[in-house]
Amino acid sequence: MSDQRPYATLLAKGEDRKQRILIVAQRLLARNGWRGTTLAQIASAAGVSPAGLLHHFESKDQLLHAVLDARDIDDDVHANRSGDLLEEIERVVQRFERSPDLVGMYVVLLVENLEPDAPLHDRLQARYRFAVDSVAEFLRRGQLEGRYRADLDAATKAVEIVAFINGMETSWLLDPSIPLKNVFKEYIRSLALELSHESTN
Repeated sequence: MSDQRPYATLLAKGEDRKQRILIVAQRLLARNGWRGTTLAQIASAAGVSPAGLLHHFESKDQLLHAVLDARDIDDDVHANRSGDLLEEIERVVQRFERSPDLVGMYVVLLVENLEPDAPLHDRLQARYRFAVDSVAEFLRRGQLEGRYRADLDAATKAVEIVAFINGMETSWLLDPSIPLKNVFKEYIRSLALELSHESTN
């Protein structure tokens, strides 16, 4: 039987190199945006040759989608879509601490791809709609269970909540000294009161 360990070692090294490229790409994209970041810059900062980078990512477009995949996976792994909405909003703060480069990268790419003909516009728009629909579903479930006011428009409120989160990400990128936990705590307190039946009395 042939020894498979050398091949496994090569695979492991390849995956490590791929992850390093992704991490470096996230940092550079957060700082310079996709227009101001080249594959050559990413390769150099990751300590690989341009050919080595292209071995893992065939184009800049593929790499951009890969870093967005990483952000989506991070979101999905740490989310509890059947849990409590207020707890999920509070959990967003952990993303800033856990993956600051992912937060910065996403904000910069979002701003750079607002125009319909931008390369990532459709994907980012779809992700935004998914976020709004997910929050609306949380709200509707709370209404059906009698925890939230029935007269609240879930779709409209969901847009506001997502706008708050996106706005806080942008504000934090401008000023990392913002007391995120306190701001989120106050917003959640205010939202809980608005969603409750007491706010109508």
